[in-house]
Amino acid sequence: MAQKKINSLSGLVYSTDPNFKLEEERLNEEETLLPNQQKIKVRLDKKHRAGKAVTLIEGFVGKENDKEELGKKLKAFCGTGGSVKDGEILVQGDNRDKILQWLQKNGYTNVKKAG
Repeated sequence: MAQKKINSLSGLVYSTDPNFKLEEERLNEEETLLPNQQKIKVRLDKKHRAGKAVTLIEGFVGKENDKEELGKKLKAFCGTGGSVKDGEILVQGDNRDKILQWLQKNGYTNVKKAG
């Protein structure tokens, strides 16, 4: 695991710049857009999941904490499990209609149902 971390630094060993931040840290600092400015896609995915359906919520722009909070709310509303990985919110099962309903009710007006 340590070797993986070294590779992600692109050979960087030390920086004398007091304001230096890694690219990964800069990406996580992106401000969260308001719900009506978000462009979210909700789709069903079965690939690489042993044939089990998973609802993917993609396109959320914002801080990682806000994304995880939205994921928790959606999972609780649907009464299922899931996770937040690789910039996507995963909710177990085919819950596209429930998630669309919840998002629109909570101010996310620019939501598309894909697939």
